[in-house]
Amino acid sequence: MSTPLHQRLRQAGETLDAQFLGKSEVIRLLLIAVVAREHAVLIGPPGTAKSALLRTLAHLLDARYFEYLLTRFTEPNEIFGPVDIQAFRDGHYRRRTADMLPEAEIVFLDEVFKSNSAILNALLTLLNERLYSSGGQVVRCPLISAFGASNEVPSDESLSALFDRFLLRIRSDNLDAYHFNDLLTLGVNHEVKQLRRTKVEPLVSAADIHAMTEELARRLNFSEAFLSTYKGLIFQIRAEGISVSDRRVVKMLKLFAASAYLDGRTSADSSDLFVLKHTWNAEDQAPILEQIVQPVLEAFYREHPERRRVGAMGIGLEALSAEVDRIRLVLTGASPPSDLQLFSQLKSLGEIKTALAQMPDPSARQLEQRVRQLLDATLKSGRFAELG
Repeated sequence: MSTPLHQRLRQAGETLDAQFLGKSEVIRLLLIAVVAREHAVLIGPPGTAKSALLRTLAHLLDARYFEYLLTRFTEPNEIFGPVDIQAFRDGHYRRRTADMLPEAEIVFLDEVFKSNSAILNALLTLLNERLYSSGGQVVRCPLISAFGASNEVPSDESLSALFDRFLLRIRSDNLDAYHFNDLLTLGVNHEVKQLRRTKVEPLVSAADIHAMTEELARRLNFSEAFLSTYKGLIFQIRAEGISVSDRRVVKMLKLFAASAYLDGRTSADSSDLFVLKHTWNAEDQAPILEQIVQPVLEAFYREHPERRRVGAMGIGLEALSAEVDRIRLVLTGASPPSDLQLFSQLKSLGEIKTALAQMPDPSARQLEQRVRQLLDATLKSGRFAELG
């Protein structure tokens, strides 16, 4: 008997986790988008693995793939296909869409918000309705998910409709300091694979994803308790002035069901509500969503300590403990650290403390206590030698 689809999707996630450090939650969200057949955009500075992550995900999915870097000079024939000259001579206007976006199942549009008006209108309909109109003919597109990447959220109101098509808005930032050594190791491995042109074997086919639509539909069954919690969160979010349309409120139910599907669960629970943290309209709304959603997640994991947290850091306690010891040596060395060093080490301790809080292991609590003591001593004392 073949491996169930949800297990193969999780295996794809584990493969990505092993290659992209500190991106567990991002990867989970991308897989949720694929299962729910929705779209997601990655926002973050250059060099934060946005493109590499999306390309590797595409390679793990045996699907027709289209990728393009958009600029304001990009022409429609670069995206939707060139005009069919022979048909044009016969008096018919249509495009040759083979291997172009209208026939793709997984799409990656880099710098997606740099598209011009000539492309924008066609993109809006294609992303939302999976339809492409050319020469009076309307073609149904097999699109599963479209992924965008951008260095920043668009400020131009003309792009707001395109931004709205991406139900998930995901930050991709530089890694925290304690990931540095592992970053170098994995980075070298990635470069070696690139040099050797190592082929990534697909784990899931597009046909599988198309076929599981009915199975996902059966999971769009939610308990009264879940819907009550969801309703309360939406009302809180709207009360903070964050716009969540009724259309998006309904669509997000698919994301919760998809999250449950990836875990092999038949119905969604409060752990799946982490998705709400990634539905902001402006980046300054992300901390507000975090404050609203996180207490619900914390309550769930207190009641279910056996459940693995979504986005739990992929770094072990041993490595974190070694990093704490290194920071202690810097702070208690023979010569006091400079202001810049002090700021850097305090920032690292704060990042480690946040990572430990997400770990259910009891040993994490002991290390968390060490970090807290080191932070308190550093902040209270002007003489760092006393910390030893």
